[in-house]
Amino acid sequence: MRHDLNLTIDRPTFVTHLECSLTGERYEADRLHGLSAAGKPLLVRYDLDGVKAALTNDALAARPMDLWRWRELLPVRHTKNIFSLGEQATPLIPLPRTAARIGGTGTLLAKDEGRLPTASFKARGLVMAVSMAKELGVTQVAMPTNGNAGAALAAYAAVAGMEAIVFCPADTPEVNVREIAAQGARVYRVNGLIDDCGAIVGEGAKQRGWFDFSTLKEPYRIEGKKTMGLELAEQLGWELPDAIFYPTGGGTGLIGMWKAFDELEKIGFIGSKRPKMFAVQAEGCAPMVRAFEAGEEFAPRWENAHTIASGIRVPRAVGDFLILRAVRESGGAALAVSDEAIAAAVRDVARDDGLLMCPEGGATLAAYQRALDEGLIARDARVVLFNCASGLKYPLEDQSRTLDRHAPIDFAAL
Repeated sequence: MRHDLNLTIDRPTFVTHLECSLTGERYEADRLHGLSAAGKPLLVRYDLDGVKAALTNDALAARPMDLWRWRELLPVRHTKNIFSLGEQATPLIPLPRTAARIGGTGTLLAKDEGRLPTASFKARGLVMAVSMAKELGVTQVAMPTNGNAGAALAAYAAVAGMEAIVFCPADTPEVNVREIAAQGARVYRVNGLIDDCGAIVGEGAKQRGWFDFSTLKEPYRIEGKKTMGLELAEQLGWELPDAIFYPTGGGTGLIGMWKAFDELEKIGFIGSKRPKMFAVQAEGCAPMVRAFEAGEEFAPRWENAHTIASGIRVPRAVGDFLILRAVRESGGAALAVSDEAIAAAVRDVARDDGLLMCPEGGATLAAYQRALDEGLIARDARVVLFNCASGLKYPLEDQSRTLDRHAPIDFAAL
C-alpha cells in the first residue's frame, strides 16, 4: 500500500538540472544518475526564483508539520511516487542541566531524530531516494550500511514494492540486522568495514544490475537530509543557531544542511548568517579530522577504523571535500572524541535531562564540551546537537538491582 498523505495531485517542483559537485558539469533532470563523470556526488539544482515566487511563510505555516511541507525544494514530481511512513518534524529538546554542568551559559538544544520512522535520521534521506528511484523506474536497489540506513532502506523499499539487498559489517548492532530482515530486505553480514560492503555493492551493480544506493552515490539522499536544515531554520524563527554539532560518517546531512541554508537565503527566508558547522568523529575513525587539521581538500582512507559509535565508523567518504568545504566556509571545525567521552556523554545527558542519546549523538555532546574548553565557541552560544537515532536501538548497561520479595525489605537502604 502506498502512503501518499492523502494527496491526489502532483506536487509542484522546481528542479532544473543536476550538477557535479566538483566540476559544475550539468546533468539532465528526470534521468537516472549515480556519480558524475568525475566520480563525485551530483547535486540537485532548482529554479530558486520560481520557488521564491511560489512559496511564502504563510503558505508554509498552513501545511502539516512533516518533511513534505517543503515540496517546492524537493525533487519528487509525481505524488504517486511518494512512499511516506509519516516523516514528522522532530523536536528540539532543551538540555539546560547538561549545559550548566559542562559550563555552557547559552541555549543547548538537541534535535532528536530518533522520533522519525525506523527511529533514525536515515528515514529522511531514504524516503527521498526510494521515492525518486521508483519515479525513475528502479526496481532493485542495494546498499552498504552500518545499521540505520539499511533499516530505513528496507522499510521504504517494502512500501514501494522494490527489492532491497543490504550488506553490513559483521559487528553491526543486532537490532539493526534483524529489523532490516524483518522488513523484507536480504541482509548479509560481511567480515569487514562499511567500505568493504560498498565494494561488494559496486561489483553487484556491475554483475547483477543493482542500483547502487551507497551514500552520495545517488543524488537524492542529500535532498531528504537537507530537510533537517530547512526544519531547523523554521523551528528557530528563521534565525540559525550559532553552532551545529553533527555526527559525521558519510556526511550527507551536514552537506545537505549547508545546501539548505544557501537555498533558504536565496528564496528570502533567512539572511546571510550561518552557524559554525562542527563535523564530529570518533578518535578511532577520524579521516575528516585528519584532513581538516592538515589543510587537505580530500580525506584518505582511515585504516583499522574502530569506535562504539558504529554510525560514524566510515573510513572513507565520497563527499569528503563537500564536508570539509562546509566546515571551513562556516568557520567551524572537525573534531574527534574518544569512545570513553562518548559513553560518558550518553550516560550523563540521560541523567541530567532525560534524553537517551545514541552513541553518535553522544559524540556531539562530547565534542561540544571540547569546543567550549578549547574556546572554539562562546559559552553563551546557541548550539544544536544532532541526536541521529533513538538510544533504545543500542545496548544499555544493566544498572537494575534485585529484590527478594520473600525476604524482609530494608526500606532505609533503598
